[in-house]
Amino acid sequence: MININEDKKWFAVYVKSRSEKKVFKLLDDKDIESFLPLVTKIKQWSDRKKKVEEPLFRSYIFVHITLKDYYNVLQVPGVVKFITFEKQAIPVPENQIAAIKEYISDNDFHKIDYEDIKEGELVRVKTGQMKDLVGRFVKINGKHRIIINIETIGQSIPVNIARSNVETIKEKI
Repeated sequence: MININEDKKWFAVYVKSRSEKKVFKLLDDKDIESFLPLVTKIKQWSDRKKKVEEPLFRSYIFVHITLKDYYNVLQVPGVVKFITFEKQAIPVPENQIAAIKEYISDNDFHKIDYEDIKEGELVRVKTGQMKDLVGRFVKINGKHRIIINIETIGQSIPVNIARSNVETIKEKI
């Protein structure tokens, strides 16, 4: 039995390809709180360049709902399914949603100094909105970045984090 007074949680929903913005608007029209992370990219055509907003994660939208709204979300045209594990919708942790929001709003990257961390090592963010977020340290295009793996949808986003804000952690065996 579903508890109607339960807290809202974030869930990832898979939507039809290239319909993320349309589904986001339809969810908003139904007063369902949702989050579509968008990033601005410059697209090059043969005759011009244009700034366009694209989804950070293609075909995914996050919804902030109680379980009683589960079927309301599925009724929205363009929504395909919830991301599930063993036929249960998996909540996305609040700190991962906060990390995505910070990533898309942060244009001012920190100075990076990672001489004591090896590529592939597991690290944890110690402070800020991304506190307790775990990711892998990698080196991309000469810049050191932490990959924040959003496990529930199997996607990753690169984020620049100051060395003083991360610590290495041991992997669970």
